[in-house]
Amino acid sequence: MSLPLDHIVIAVHDLHSAIHDYRNLGFTVTPGGDHPGRATHNALVVFQDGSYFELIAWKAPEATHPWWPKLSRFGPGIVDFALLPGTTPQVVAQALSRGLAYQPPVDGGRLRPDGVELRWQNACPATPDLPFLCGDVTPRALRVPEGPVREHANGVQGVAELRVAVHDVAATLERYRALLGLEDVPAPAEGAASLQLGRTVLKLETASANAEAAQRLALQGEGPFAIGLHTTQSHPLGPVVHGHTHGALLELIALPDALAGATPRAHAQSAFA
Repeated sequence: MSLPLDHIVIAVHDLHSAIHDYRNLGFTVTPGGDHPGRATHNALVVFQDGSYFELIAWKAPEATHPWWPKLSRFGPGIVDFALLPGTTPQVVAQALSRGLAYQPPVDGGRLRPDGVELRWQNACPATPDLPFLCGDVTPRALRVPEGPVREHANGVQGVAELRVAVHDVAATLERYRALLGLEDVPAPAEGAASLQLGRTVLKLETASANAEAAQRLALQGEGPFAIGLHTTQSHPLGPVVHGHTHGALLELIALPDALAGATPRAHAQSAFA
């Protein structure tokens, strides 16, 4: 079963500030609207590969929201990610038949600034090393805009890789095997392993794999902590001041076509902090 990356959630303190800063980094940012019944509103950074960043903020404290405690305790940053199912109930049922429990699907929605209301069904995992599922009820194009909003001045085309910190990579791989219906999964090597999710490589990393994963696990536990973005630019942007990405660790990786005519220096990867 192919479940591609749907979106990555970045929790921020102030949405307008985050929109301003991400636009200054060369991203096209689209206001998303409000979530009825919640204190949240969001904006989207949509990529050519169909995945997107959700910049989400709160108009008031919301202790019952799963991401609010993370923002209030640890500050802004990457808090979660979602895969795109054909239908959420079907994928949940299939996972359960393979021994992996997800919470029952929950209806959700958003009211866009233009008044259009869209709906989806989410399902959350029992463990934080796994993604939630976000399946559309209304057409996906209503939730994830198409066209010029997917073009970015910094040349970013999509999510090349997503790094997730886990305690036990072998156990996490077994859970992904059940979720994705894989016949087998790669063997871990040096505390890490990779899976292909559509066009995105999912990197599962333990504390022994590198210092960044170790720090994430020590401070917040399991979950996504860094993103690699494909860009058409042969000279990716250099480091920026901490705070411009609102806690998200981003890395620009030149696409092979962009690297073809580049100088050796262009092969370097650039970190956003």
